[in-house]
Amino acid sequence: MMNVVPHEDSEGLPARVNDVEIGLAAIEAERGNHADDPEPALAARRTLVVHELLRQRAVALNLLAPDAELDDSAIDMLLERELRMPEPTPEDCERYYTQHTKRFVRNELVYASHILFAITDRVPLALLRQKAEETLRELQQAPDTFEALARQFSNCPSAGVGGSLGQLARGDTVPEFEAALFDCADMGILPRLVRTRFGFHLVRVDQRVPGNSVPYEEVCGDIARFLSERVRHKAIQQYVSILASEATLENAALEAATSPLVQ
Repeated sequence: MMNVVPHEDSEGLPARVNDVEIGLAAIEAERGNHADDPEPALAARRTLVVHELLRQRAVALNLLAPDAELDDSAIDMLLERELRMPEPTPEDCERYYTQHTKRFVRNELVYASHILFAITDRVPLALLRQKAEETLRELQQAPDTFEALARQFSNCPSAGVGGSLGQLARGDTVPEFEAALFDCADMGILPRLVRTRFGFHLVRVDQRVPGNSVPYEEVCGDIARFLSERVRHKAIQQYVSILASEATLENAALEAATSPLVQ
């Protein structure tokens, strides 16, 4: 179990990994690298703690001098030594293709509109979600008010055109939004909020244009690379969890992390 020294309000305090302190100035400087994260300060703190865990492990294994900075080459050496990550087999790739046929479609289009309740430092997240959910209930009762509500509430430039995003293909939006649009066949106002790094979206699907299936032979290489990266991602996540469980952490924010990985 992780040795965590808790505190009611860690945001205004430095973090500590064993005997190494991560100061507020370093956390604030790192924060700029996480502007798209819903909680940039928390993400910055978490990233620096993970880097320090990896740095200390690299020093312990004599892969890094005690006073050296952790860089990408040191991380690569550490992970290569500590982790064993099997490559996906052709059978793995074919299975993934068969189970995710909707992802391998060419020229599939969705015409959609949205109302964005953007995350800001000025509005608590719970209140923002509450307002978005209230607006969604209003829309479900009166769908024809979508354009008017978009102009009134949306924090996206598309508000000026009633929330219309026009024609969208896979890859045009962030993954969370893309999944909401393309991984279902719903039309009209989607029944749930869509959460992305930008905030809460109320989404209306106006039209769907079916695409054409891409043959397996054209995408098998991409699938193999994707599966390799997914295995690596999971292995690093587990590895960091092990390092954290063996360390004494203060105000580290790892207990709140869903994926405490190297950024």
